[in-house]
Amino acid sequence: MSNAIGIIYANSATDNLQGLALKRPIAAVPFGGRYRILDFALSSMVNSGIRTIGVVTPHHYRPLLDHLGAGKAWFLDRKDGGLFILPGANHGLSGNNHTFCVKDLQTNLEYLQNDFAENVIICSGEQIFNVNFKNVLEFHNDKQADVTLIYKGIANSGDQTDGIVLEMDEGQKVSNILDKKALERGMLVQSHFVNMLIIRRKILLDIVERYSTIGCINLIDIFASNLEVLKIYGSPTCSLIGTIRTLKEYFDRSMDLLNLEVRGKLWLGADQIHTKIKDNPPTQYTSQAEVSNSLIASGCSISGEVVNSIIFRGVIVEQGCKIKNSIILPKCHIHAQAQTDYAVLDKSVTVNGKNVLKGSLNNPLVVLKRTVI
Repeated sequence: MSNAIGIIYANSATDNLQGLALKRPIAAVPFGGRYRILDFALSSMVNSGIRTIGVVTPHHYRPLLDHLGAGKAWFLDRKDGGLFILPGANHGLSGNNHTFCVKDLQTNLEYLQNDFAENVIICSGEQIFNVNFKNVLEFHNDKQADVTLIYKGIANSGDQTDGIVLEMDEGQKVSNILDKKALERGMLVQSHFVNMLIIRRKILLDIVERYSTIGCINLIDIFASNLEVLKIYGSPTCSLIGTIRTLKEYFDRSMDLLNLEVRGKLWLGADQIHTKIKDNPPTQYTSQAEVSNSLIASGCSISGEVVNSIIFRGVIVEQGCKIKNSIILPKCHIHAQAQTDYAVLDKSVTVNGKNVLKGSLNNPLVVLKRTVI
């Protein structure tokens, strides 16, 4: 996809994950046994043929840099194009309601000016999805659109209905952009914007020049106020879209992976999700191990009971342990006879023998990184 470059906003300034994003951006939070949340947006762009991708980072960007490196795992360690780390503007400007802050683009204006691609694909780095943008780009070019907003139909479904919703005519031209307050007024919502869009690069440069002095204004707000000037269309996606903004959403989207159908849509299709490679030995299961309905990464040692759980790389579960409905991040050590239920253990947590850690479905217990219990 040589006529498009990518921008991923990975600089969320809020932490509603009860400490999981205290010292790392949400985009860098481990997910699914071996991935980071950012991997899904980055891999989707790479699988779509995009070879120039900029990642907008927050002030605590070290975990992102450690994970991304030079971009080799995503085939972005290249002389032409490649991976660009884009420092975000003062993160205190953004707040909760500015997913695509224009000030961040103004801070990194050279990234847009130094490329000759016709289009820019922009998405959030705090979502779980596997989307190929090629069809959307074809739609965008066929319609000669200035902006194409990607949406998911939510009528008669269990999808989330908060955030931005779109009204479109029969030709899929956007006639109205509304926030979730429209739902409170009883409006029948047909489409939910999923924080992914395509915009002409020259138009984006014009927007940055015009609005960059007005603090942190959201691109979507600009589109909403210029519907009569810009040709804005909506394009649907069938992908699973899981936004991670709260601990409950992180826990639920993680547990969704225990469903084979969900794993199939995310991981088992033609487009892979790429991540940083680590050469670990296979997981060792002793004769005392009892494992059911769980995902367990490489490099672990399992001697206890693991049920309905996700275990990351290098975790040790000793004999007599009972791990249920839990997410255990890398290098944790669960000693003999300890128990967890509805718990999320951050990296390198040690749980000594006979301790019981228990949360609930609606309020999972979080144990912070390197805690010893």
